[in-house]
This record gives sequence, C-alpha cells and structure tokens, in this order.
Amino acid sequence: MEFIRDIHARCKLEGRPAVSFEFFPPKTDEGERALYERTMPELMTLKPDYFSVTYGAGGSTRDKTLGIVDRIQRDFSLTGMAHLTCVGSTIAQLADVLDEAQSRGIRNILALRGDPPGGQGDFVKTEGGFEFSHQLVSFIQKRGGFSIGTAGFPEGHIACVEGRETDWRRLKSKIDAGADFVLTQLFFDNEDFFRFRDFLSGLGNKVSMVPGIIPILNASQIKKFTTLCGARIPDRLMRELDRLVDDDAAAIEFGIQYATEQCEELLRAGVPGLHFYSLNKARSTCSVVRNLGLARS
Repeated sequence: MEFIRDIHARCKLEGRPAVSFEFFPPKTDEGERALYERTMPELMTLKPDYFSVTYGAGGSTRDKTLGIVDRIQRDFSLTGMAHLTCVGSTIAQLADVLDEAQSRGIRNILALRGDPPGGQGDFVKTEGGFEFSHQLVSFIQKRGGFSIGTAGFPEGHIACVEGRETDWRRLKSKIDAGADFVLTQLFFDNEDFFRFRDFLSGLGNKVSMVPGIIPILNASQIKKFTTLCGARIPDRLMRELDRLVDDDAAAIEFGIQYATEQCEELLRAGVPGLHFYSLNKARSTCSVVRNLGLARS
C-alpha cells in the first residue's frame, strides 16, 4: 500500500485530481455486509485512489476502524487510511494503536483531536494523553512509518471561539509538525474554501489541501450534520432543502447536481483532489464522480 503523500504527488504528475472516499464503521452486521458486498464493489468501478475510515466519537470504534481498513486493503487492494484521535487515550495507548496499524499494513493515519464521547460537550484531555492534534501529529511523525493527514476547517472549527483565522494558524502548526496533507470538513460555499486555501498559502503552506465533499442524501440529515460540525448552509441551498424536506428521492438528485457543480468549480480552481463523505453509500458519489469525468477505465 502506498503513502497518501506519494499518491498526491503521483496524481499531480499525471495531471489529475486524486479521488478518495470516507466511510464510518457500520453499527450492524447487515451494515458491514452492505459496505463490503455492495458499496465497495460499486465504488471500485471508479478506480479511486484511496479511502479513509472514521474513528468514532470518543475513540469508540478503534478496533473496528483498523479492522475495516485492513479488510478493504486486503480484499480490494486499495490504499486505506485510519483516523486516530486524542480522545480517551494515553500516549502509550496511542502507541499501541499505531503498532497494530503497522502490523496490519496500514501506512496512513488521519491525526485528529477528536470529539468527546457521544459527540457532545467540551473536549477533556485524558490524563497521560494529548490535548491538541498537533501533538499527535508530531508524535506520529517522530515514530516514522506513516503518511500523516490532518483536518482543516474552511469556516473555522466550531470550538475555536477566537475566530477562523486563529483556527487556520493552528492548522499551519499541525502541518509544520509533520502533516503531509489536509482533508477539509464538509462545506457548501466554495468561497469559504478559497479564502481558507489562500490564507494557508500566505503562511507558506505547500502540502495538498483537499476539499471534503458530501453529496446531500436527505434534507433533514444534512441540517443535523451541519449543526453538529458548524458548517454553514447558504441561503439558496437552505431554501431548496426546505422545499425537499419530505422528498428524499428528489433530495438525492438535487444533492448530486449540487455536488457536481461545486466540484466543477473546485477543479477549475486547481484543487489536488476530492474527498467524498460517502455515508457508506455509493450511488450519489458514483454519479458525481462520473459527471465530472473522473471515473478511470
């Protein structure tokens, strides 16, 4: 399996964006079967470059995360990345996770501070653990053996009361600590991403800044997601979601169209890749990638 930093470098030489997907660990056996037997085979028809698997609030899915990355890498020969958070773990426990990841052939880690258990409330540092994600990035970098990604927030992190530019400067500290690339939180207004990218460029950033895209599947669901993560829904989009709140089929079609247009503008602006939050579904993401002409034969 490749380092993701090398995948981005290769895609740049080939003159194309990297295409990647994110999954979450299913909560049921049926969800797991659907991921391996339906979602992954359909997404693999696009010949993506890599995928990632989330860690769960409070580090609640550690074993599942590593297990899913391991299985997809083995069964589908696709480079994977495991999310890793500071929440609920001592430094020694984080070292154990990294040792297990390496033993399973996992070579890429997305280093995050993480959300508290249940995804609600304030972050509380674990005794003997890390308080900030840049500390986790530095820890992984010093151990060696991984390509390290980190998260960026085009609208600023919801917990950063000092404002988005302060949050963006903190992102630069994570890059300086050893992060090879940045995957962003979902957003719906590309101007937010362009301001974010340009600000980091002004600080001397040279690593890949990859926008995170979520094709809307359900109007109520996306409103809940954005409330939890602090992303903004532009007025025009909100009016359309209100209109489609009781029509999931129409919402899916609209979501494909909106994501396609959003990605077209981002590609014209030269983004190095597109990272799709798939929600463990294939149809919408496949439609967007094919609309963009990025499905490789």
